[in-house]
Amino acid sequence: MNKIAEDRIAEEQGSNDIALELCALSRTFKLKRGFFQAEGEIKAVNNVSLRLYRGETLGLVGESGCGKSTLAKMLLGLLEPSSGNVLVNGKEIDPTQRMAAARHIQPIFQDPYSSLNPRKTVSQIVGLPLKLHGIGNAAEQRSKLREMLDLVGMPERTHHQYPNQLSGGQRQRVAIARALILRPDILICDEPTSALDVSVQAQILNLLLDLKREFGLTYLFISHDLGVVEHLVDRVAVMHQGSIVELETREKIFSQAQHPYTQMLLASALSPEPGLGIPDIVLQESPAYVMQ
Repeated sequence: MNKIAEDRIAEEQGSNDIALELCALSRTFKLKRGFFQAEGEIKAVNNVSLRLYRGETLGLVGESGCGKSTLAKMLLGLLEPSSGNVLVNGKEIDPTQRMAAARHIQPIFQDPYSSLNPRKTVSQIVGLPLKLHGIGNAAEQRSKLREMLDLVGMPERTHHQYPNQLSGGQRQRVAIARALILRPDILICDEPTSALDVSVQAQILNLLLDLKREFGLTYLFISHDLGVVEHLVDRVAVMHQGSIVELETREKIFSQAQHPYTQMLLASALSPEPGLGIPDIVLQESPAYVMQ
């Protein structure tokens, strides 16, 4: 469905620059309706094909329940696709080789409190991947650990604290440090600022931008916050009911959106002007629309 747009970008950028590729990816869940009723199913992700180019930030947007997080879990190997496959640097992810895939692709989750082990200190949490992958000796691991915690802005006094002793912003910095300690190519950022105070969100977003330049990272940035997406990404993929309905550059999405669902998302964004109230939006989607 998005082949024309993708082929145009591939011609401009070159196929060798593809860091992450999703090939007709689908995920279906079985539903139990009742004791005497037949089992149903729901397609959480439906035939999604995307290319994420090296060094870019691709935003994946859509309402809650549209399939964004299910897609992220499949990219990370946490959920097996019903059909299709995922290529990282041109090689298909083997579900049985998650350790190898972790060297190239890492997550930053929405809630830093629930994604960090409450019984481990900051140093133990961030340093664990180095031990699991057998990278360096003990002295080298301590050096890499201190360097990474310093890069994300965690002072030395916090290194032996536990997650419940940290602020929300500090916990997310720890999660970012843990994701980067293996020096991956790609980060899957699943709503990384939505659980944070507004005053802290900008700090974390600026940190992500700085780290992208520092390490030459590639981001898939999943969010429902269009203001954040407009500030951060290069291209935008709009997801609705498990499918990608529009894929374009940030500028074209925010100025010339074509799909009715994309137009609804943009129109429903809250205005900072308090007198304007809440937008009254009704989606009138054209079933005949086909993305070009």
